[in-house]
Amino acid sequence: MTLSADPAIYTDFTGLAALRREARDSGGRDPETLRAVAGQFEALFVNMMLKSMREAKLGEGLLDSQQTEFYQGMFDQQIALEMSKGRGLGLADMLVRQLGGETPPPQRPAPRPAPTPATPHSSLLTPHLPKRTEEANAPAPARTWQPETPQAFIRDLWPHAQRAARRIQADPAVLLAQAALETGWGRSMMTRADGRPAYNLFGIKADGRWDGDTVGARTLEFRGGTMRQEQARFRAYGSPGESFDDYVAFLEASPRYRGALAAASDPARFTAELQRAGYATDPDYAAKIMAIYRSGDYRRAVAAAQ
Repeated sequence: MTLSADPAIYTDFTGLAALRREARDSGGRDPETLRAVAGQFEALFVNMMLKSMREAKLGEGLLDSQQTEFYQGMFDQQIALEMSKGRGLGLADMLVRQLGGETPPPQRPAPRPAPTPATPHSSLLTPHLPKRTEEANAPAPARTWQPETPQAFIRDLWPHAQRAARRIQADPAVLLAQAALETGWGRSMMTRADGRPAYNLFGIKADGRWDGDTVGARTLEFRGGTMRQEQARFRAYGSPGESFDDYVAFLEASPRYRGALAAASDPARFTAELQRAGYATDPDYAAKIMAIYRSGDYRRAVAAAQ
């Protein structure tokens, strides 16, 4: 049987109903239809999970509006689609086995992620699970710094942003806006195996030039116009100040960012040159930083921190 439902509507109830009808008409015996229904259910489940996570926040954000919520919902649907492709979360496989009466396949060890070359990335990071049993069972100490609000994020990091910005003659507010984008206002920072924050505020990956601590994390990257989930190693720091200092040193040490440094005094040109040099794979990276930077609420919070 040829499936009539397009995978692009996995998070649409109309598409789900169409596949349910096909599954019912086939009596649950068609493996392709069964697999499609299970995959669609998994995508719908992931989208609902992301929506619940978005709603579980402390209050209104600086950039919250009906327009941002609309595009955020579209972005979450795309994440749900990408996460459900291939083996996904395993929920679709479980449904296929239960509904189709299949024998569960033998368990296979998960492959170790290959090392990834060092280039900065876009945001949306999730911590990498500990590799060893003793690390997983070790008690996680309390976080030493995690801002509860965007205002606290700005207030706490403003002195570090000022110091780093002076080195390259940049506006500290644009560096802070970039850090806010990369970490979700400090709420989505990467963590070490023991639960301590890695303080990587600018998404800088680790390569052979880096001899400090590292942390593993999953990241969403744009490849060929498509968003993909990847695994990478990132630099880890002992404090937010170290992250700001290394960010400036990272730009100064790489010839590819000469254009960005030359335009550092102009926030719009600076972020555009960062994107042109390949700092992030997100095609809207510079625009997102500038949207934060130009926000009235953000400007007022920066003024209050000075």
